[in-house]
Amino acid sequence: MIRRLRDSYTSINNLRAEIVRREAAEREIQRFNAELEERVQQRTVELEGANKELEAFSYSVSHDLRAPLRAIDGFSRKLLTGYADRLDDEGRRQLQVVRDNAQRMGQLIDDLLGFSRMGRREMDRQSIDMEAMALGVIDELRAAEPQRAIEFALLPPLPRAGGDAAMLRQVWANLLGNAAKFTRRHPVARIEVGGRTEGGEAIYWVRDDGAGFDMQYADKLFGVFQRLHRQDEFEGTGVGLAIAQRILHRHNGRIWGEGKPEAGATFWFALPLPSTDTHAGDPVLRPA
Repeated sequence: MIRRLRDSYTSINNLRAEIVRREAAEREIQRFNAELEERVQQRTVELEGANKELEAFSYSVSHDLRAPLRAIDGFSRKLLTGYADRLDDEGRRQLQVVRDNAQRMGQLIDDLLGFSRMGRREMDRQSIDMEAMALGVIDELRAAEPQRAIEFALLPPLPRAGGDAAMLRQVWANLLGNAAKFTRRHPVARIEVGGRTEGGEAIYWVRDDGAGFDMQYADKLFGVFQRLHRQDEFEGTGVGLAIAQRILHRHNGRIWGEGKPEAGATFWFALPLPSTDTHAGDPVLRPA
């Protein structure tokens, strides 16, 4: 009898100790959650401040830098048109170089601002017909360079995607525009567009037979202002792929590329498959 009482007393003490430990653990969890919430609020305030600083910087870049560039370009143009007879060939060439660089700097500013805005812009999610979207971009490229012989091969059907239509159209425009640009030296260029579903993703690709690139520099592909070809070979600022990557990251997607010098390049991008389940509070995607 005494042994049973002793065992019961021990069990009660152990239960009390367990209750004390659980209460202490709960208090620690509550304290941790309170600290975490405070940190999140602090980081949110810091992020809002950083965004305001970025917007102020963008405004400064857009207005303060454009004015002198416009002046440089404008006065250079006036010299070329109004004083061309007083300049020799070298003088006219150098003034044209000044104009070209002023215009290129303006394009760099535009691209930098576009890259900055892409991270802050609100997304309007829809269900998107990616095949129709790619065909629309292809039609625009054909209209922009009607003299070129470009064979576009679309391998349907391209899976639908869920996301912001304007943003994803920019991805197609950047990738197809690059393919058209880097095949410009070919009398007849071939550009292939395809897509498939795999592992919960919709995967798309744009393949060309153009200038390609060396894979040892592949880590530079998606950096801002990173270029793998000289400006006198192919025009551009080196921001298009960085913008495409930023758009896809905002869609929880990814992008990568492979190439070989003078043997073309292929760029893939993947997006999570849009859910068809409209229960449990899932948003209904509107058809694009």
